[in-house]
Amino acid sequence: MPQKTPDSPSRMQAFKMFDRIAHRYDLLNRLLSGGTDVRWRKTMNRRIPNGKDLRVLDLATGTADVLIAMERACKNVASGVGLDMSGGMLKYGQQKLVALGLDQKFRLVRGDATCLGLGEKQFDAVTISFGIRNVLDVNQGLEEMHRILKPGGRALILEFSLPANRPFRAAYLFYFRHVLPRLGALISGDSYAYRYLNETVETFPYGEDFCQLMRNAGFEDVTATPLTFGIASLYQGERSLKGEG
Repeated sequence: MPQKTPDSPSRMQAFKMFDRIAHRYDLLNRLLSGGTDVRWRKTMNRRIPNGKDLRVLDLATGTADVLIAMERACKNVASGVGLDMSGGMLKYGQQKLVALGLDQKFRLVRGDATCLGLGEKQFDAVTISFGIRNVLDVNQGLEEMHRILKPGGRALILEFSLPANRPFRAAYLFYFRHVLPRLGALISGDSYAYRYLNETVETFPYGEDFCQLMRNAGFEDVTATPLTFGIASLYQGERSLKGEG
């Protein structure tokens, strides 16, 4: 008998969960993905737009992994802002930026992706890596991403998805439901955090369904690229130049 898909958990206090696991977050990412998360971020950074002196915004920035990878891969990025609701994650991210001498180039701020408090048309690119499914109001978050982009700017969203191949999907879901939560709890000391992970992934729209949400928010030329047999997907959308003064 097929296992029941879990109900979608509340995102209301998700940032407090990330505060609790911040001290083990980077280690867990590397171990539980076998380092695949690093390759996925590199793929995303290869989609950063062309141009000079770009300004980027990284939402759900966590411990600033995306910004740090961007510094190495995207020499046309001049400055950036990383935003996250979790003060604990930002603390570790700031320590990493200072150690690498990047704290003047990238600024970390605590904030809500659904109400950024930033002026419109400020950024050439906005990224979010494995965080859009934690946003309380996804539609509003996407609209905010569109609003702060300059005309011609690009949104890049990296998120977990479900494989299309049925045997692979079954094996993946077994790992996600039974192995990963136990390993995550053992290493992080938080039994809830990695149950929350699999439950949010299984109940979050992906593929064409998520592409349509981006179009509804105003993005054009929206695409979805499956990564690693569909375990993750990279979504891309543009803010149109049309109708801009």
